Amino acid sequence: MNTDALSWDWKSFDELNKDELYEVLKFRQEIFIVEQKSWYVDADNLDQFSLHLLVQNKLGLMGYLRLTPPGKKYKEPSIGRVAIREDHRGKKLGDKLLSKGIEKSKQVYKSSSCRISAQEYLIAYYENHGFRVQGPPYDEDGIPHVEMLLDE
Repeated sequence: MNTDALSWDWKSFDELNKDELYEVLKFRQEIFIVEQKSWYVDADNLDQFSLHLLVQNKLGLMGYLRLTPPGKKYKEPSIGRVAIREDHRGKKLGDKLLSKGIEKSKQVYKSSSCRISAQEYLIAYYENHGFRVQGPPYDEDGIPHVEMLLDE
């Protein structure tokens, strides 16, 4: 997949216009709530403090992640809500998305550390990006998760 043909836009919460915010929330609900059958409240009061990476083409949102500053969720910066539209999975788009999130975290927060709450089945994926499991699995919204730390 030619990821260069996509637009990669970082925005603060205040920079998201109402249509973009609606599309982000709808995208996250479709994946994390409907597709994964995990009934939880996605609006967790972290969006307002976070940076949002929107990956789009002419069809709309293809990928998304949220970068939360240190001290809001964890003591380190945190990457979360990492999602790729179902028909674009398996094409390395997620790798580039995550790499851009890590790069932005280092740039903005001047930290070589980043913490995530990863779905347990994705441990190997995140380990390939340098994250290491921190502690035992736990239930988050009905799905097994683990905390993982990138500390370069």
